[in-house]
Amino acid sequence: MNYQYKLEFQQALVEWFKKEHRDLPWRHTKDPYKIWVSEVMLQQTRVDTVIPYYNRFMDKYPTSESLAYAPEEELLKMWEGLGYYSRVRNLQAGVREVVETYGSKVPDNRHDISKLKGVGPYTAGAILSIAYGKPEHAVDGNVMRVLSRVLNIDADIALPKTKKIFEEAVMALIDPENTSAFNQGLMELGALICTPTSPKCLLCPVRDYCTAFHEGDPAALPVKSKKVKTKTIDFDVLVIRDAEGRFLLEKREETGLLANMWQFVMIEREQGKNSYEKAQQQYDLLLDDALTVPILNFKHVFSHLKWVIDSYLVDCLQGPKQLPANMAFFTKEQIEQLPMPVPMLKIWDKIK
Repeated sequence: MNYQYKLEFQQALVEWFKKEHRDLPWRHTKDPYKIWVSEVMLQQTRVDTVIPYYNRFMDKYPTSESLAYAPEEELLKMWEGLGYYSRVRNLQAGVREVVETYGSKVPDNRHDISKLKGVGPYTAGAILSIAYGKPEHAVDGNVMRVLSRVLNIDADIALPKTKKIFEEAVMALIDPENTSAFNQGLMELGALICTPTSPKCLLCPVRDYCTAFHEGDPAALPVKSKKVKTKTIDFDVLVIRDAEGRFLLEKREETGLLANMWQFVMIEREQGKNSYEKAQQQYDLLLDDALTVPILNFKHVFSHLKWVIDSYLVDCLQGPKQLPANMAFFTKEQIEQLPMPVPMLKIWDKIK
């Protein structure tokens, strides 16, 4: 793209974004902390889903100091339903570092901001360009899709090394006077117009500069190889209720998937083995398996993992002499205050 074309491309994109952008709450601020929160929430999550979470989160934690030292269980409860809980743990760790090391001021350069926990190249670039007006790349899936079509880049975007190509492309094209509108414009274009399938080319403000549009097949790009096959695990989830109407919950381990979240008793199904018997032996319980009530059967998909869940309400005739430290019986009111993963919330909503 020659110099004149580049200027025209910048102008067309920036003017379109300023006129047509969606009115989103994080676009009403230049506070780098608040933009950081929004960018972390938007990872792997739809904009419409994020908006109410973002508003509640900002009401609860309006400053970096208020988030830095929030209790983890409270924080997980605020994040409950957004999934990918390592995001909020990393966010808090990074924000705490900002408070303690940088006097609560988010660094305004890529070298320092990239050292913060959970801040990758995209998040760093988004904060720097949107909050600080720095000419820095912020390459996500939307940006790669738009530029693969505009510049006819056929590198496989599923490969990590390919992102470098697009980062260099953004730095070559970015409007240094309108970095926020330029970067957000690329993202917005990918979200609204230059979509994965059936791109709305006739509505695109930069179609005159788009190689794929002129060649007649924009949907052929970007090139993306297939995902890794998802592993499937079958579970019986036992919602165990004692004589006082309390429910048995178990806290997951401190690391790994859904760390520190609370769940009902989950027993992996095995051929020829009874989940009730396994639960009784494992937790020293006596269950009334003659009076079980089916609750819900469903699938829950993580990035590389699928849970197939059958859930049952079952009464506990006799509890253990001593529960493990990570297990307890809770009342309905207490359960409402505990952070639980989405599959457990689905079951809980059905029976509470």
